[in-house]
Amino acid sequence: MFDKKRILITGGAGFLGSNLCKHYLDRDNYVVALDNLFTGRLCNIQSFLNNKKFTFIEHDITKPITLNVDWIMNFACPASPYAYQKDPINTTKTSVIGAINMLDLANKNKDRIMQASTSEIYGDPEQHPQVESYKGCVNPIGPRACYDEGKRCAESLFFDYQRMYDLDIKVIRIFNTYGPAMDPNDGRVVSNFIVQALKNEPLTMFGDGTQTRSFCFVDDLVCGISKMMETNKGLAGPINLGNPCEFTLLELADTVLRLTKSKSKIQFKPLPTDDPQKRRPDITLAKKLLNWVPAIDLDTGLVKTIEYFSKNLNGQYRD
Repeated sequence: MFDKKRILITGGAGFLGSNLCKHYLDRDNYVVALDNLFTGRLCNIQSFLNNKKFTFIEHDITKPITLNVDWIMNFACPASPYAYQKDPINTTKTSVIGAINMLDLANKNKDRIMQASTSEIYGDPEQHPQVESYKGCVNPIGPRACYDEGKRCAESLFFDYQRMYDLDIKVIRIFNTYGPAMDPNDGRVVSNFIVQALKNEPLTMFGDGTQTRSFCFVDDLVCGISKMMETNKGLAGPINLGNPCEFTLLELADTVLRLTKSKSKIQFKPLPTDDPQKRRPDITLAKKLLNWVPAIDLDTGLVKTIEYFSKNLNGQYRD
């Protein structure tokens, strides 16, 4: 077990960030959560606020900050197409300027720093499944480019800081993830389907539903992130983290309808520009180097996620 750390988690009030806060607090670390609350929600971290080992700072990482920490986990950025396209310029700034500010802080403190990159850097892939050596098929001027290219640039910065300053970096590429603390209004397919099903509203299906995704439950992902963060300095990545079990969106919709016992029907709408047709991680490296494989199947994870949304429906998802 690693020594207790003082850990900075940017995007700490977001879906993944808040789950990471819980993970490290449960292991008796000091956690500083940084978030500008553009997409992060205070309700995600409400239960931590009385913990003496937890600090929340409302801050935008596009502005520099000085903190005394041991590890930095950079998870600050809108992650759903609906959220990151609302202000694409700010999305790029968060990915690029924010990464520079966090890297400068890590370099000043000689901290270990992790970049939460994404499967979106592969674009609409011509290779399937996607391995880390695949360079991607990304439209640099499309509506998703603010996120795709922003994350690609952030990866470039991380490896340049490693080469120039011998910085201890970790880069992970996260594939579709779901679970408690998701924002019901962020436009992601799992949260959309579940909320619509619970309300007996039509499930919004973009395209014909034959496009595929691979869905990883958040507890599995947090385990993989933790294993990567605890590896020695020589392992920088990038490493894919995701569940390699592949489903069509029609299969996902049918599963959600079955588990919620919903009366909802599926409503088809046009496919958004540059929406990937296939997405599945090759996790050979994660298996070999981290001894990590996802353990939670889709039905089990969806039941836990449905329970979370069901409990919060009456509260209308507090901000």
